[in-house]
Amino acid sequence: MRFYQQQHGFYCGVDLHAKTMHVRVVNQAGDTLAHQNIETRPERFLQPSRQPIK
Repeated sequence: MRFYQQQHGFYCGVDLHAKTMHVRVVNQAGDTLAHQNIETRPERFLQPSRQPIK
């Protein structure tokens, strides 16, 4: 199996719960660029973030 070996400029993590999810975007240095706690609904997840990315 081949694994992707290239580094990325940004990483996104989603911590999914029954009613809410925590979404965080970090850069390669580990600096948080965006962090939100949003409702667990597909339409809410797909909406653009109201928090600008630095």
